[in-house]
Amino acid sequence: MTHGRVPWYDPAALDPERRAVYDEIAGGPRAAGPQAFRLTGTGGRLEGPFNAMLTAPGVGGPLQRLGSAIRYATALPARWREIAILEVAVVRHSDFEWYAHERVGRAAGLTEEELTALRSGADAPSLTSAERTVRAVCRALLTDRDLDDEPYTRATADLGTERLYELLVLVGYYDLLALSLRTLRTPLPAGEPPVFG
Repeated sequence: MTHGRVPWYDPAALDPERRAVYDEIAGGPRAAGPQAFRLTGTGGRLEGPFNAMLTAPGVGGPLQRLGSAIRYATALPARWREIAILEVAVVRHSDFEWYAHERVGRAAGLTEEELTALRSGADAPSLTSAERTVRAVCRALLTDRDLDDEPYTRATADLGTERLYELLVLVGYYDLLALSLRTLRTPLPAGEPPVFG
C-alpha cells in the first residue's frame, strides 16, 4: 500500500528504527489531548508528512523532533504560530498544511473571518500589530528568502529576537514539509477536499 509516492507504513510491520520514530510521533505531544486533525489513518498508519518521516528514520526522527519543538517548546503564542504555518500553506499551496492547521488555528482562537483572510491573502483587521508583523515576516521569508534591515528591525521590536528566530525556524520547517508533501504527492486523509486545487 502506498501513500502518494512512498509506502504507507503499517505500524505492525515496522523495523525497530522506524518503530522508534513512529512511537515518538504517535505517542508524543501531537497525540496527547484533543486532536484537531487525524494523525493516523487506516490501521494506525501515519497521515500527512509523518508517514514520509519513516522512509529515512535517521533523518525523519530528528525532523519530527524539530517539529515537535516548534509546536510545543517555543515562546511563540499559539495564534502567531498558526498564522505563520497557514501563511506557509497559502504561499506553497499546501493542502495538507492548510487542512491540519486551519483546525489547529481555530482551536488557537483564529476566527472564521481571519482564516478566510489568511487563505485569500486579504487584510485581516482583527489581527494585532504583532500578528501582522508575523504575517509580513513569513511572506518576506517565503518570497524573498530574506528579511531586509528595516523589516528585521521592526520584527525584533514587535516580536523580540528570540521569537523572531523561532519564527524563522518555523517557516523553514513548514516550508520543508510543504516541499515533501508536494514532491511525495502525499494525499489528504480520505474524504478531505483539496483547498488549493
